[in-house]
Amino acid sequence: VQLQASGGGLVQAGGSLRLSCAASGRGFSSYAMHWFRQVPGKEREFVLAISASGKMTRYAESVKGRFTISRDNAKNTAYLQMNSLKPEDTAVYYCAATPRGIATIQVGGMDYWGKGTQVTVSS
Repeated sequence: VQLQASGGGLVQAGGSLRLSCAASGRGFSSYAMHWFRQVPGKEREFVLAISASGKMTRYAESVKGRFTISRDNAKNTAYLQMNSLKPEDTAVYYCAATPRGIATIQVGGMDYWGKGTQVTVSS
C-alpha cells in the first residue's frame, strides 16, 4: 500500500482544513488508518485513528471535539477534518496504515506511511 497525504496549508487560528490520504495498491479496506503529526525537535505523535471498517475511531485528547477522521473505502481514501485550529496544531501531518487496528497507536506499529503535509496555523 502506498499512501499520499495532501491538503495541508496555511490557515488562521479558528479556521479549518481537510487533509486527505489517498492509497494505492491492494487492501486499503483491510487497514486501520491513522494520522500522526510532528514538529521539529519532537517525536511524532498520534492524532487519530479509524478502524478498517470505519465503525470505530480513536482520538488524542488534544484534538477531541475539533478533529474528525473518516474514510471512504470505495475511494481508497482517508480524511482528517480539522476545525477550530490552534497555533499549537502546527506540524507536519502524516497518514499511516496498520493491520493491527486502532488499538495500536505507536509509530512502530504502522506498516505504511505517507509523506507528510505541512499544516501551519497562524495566530
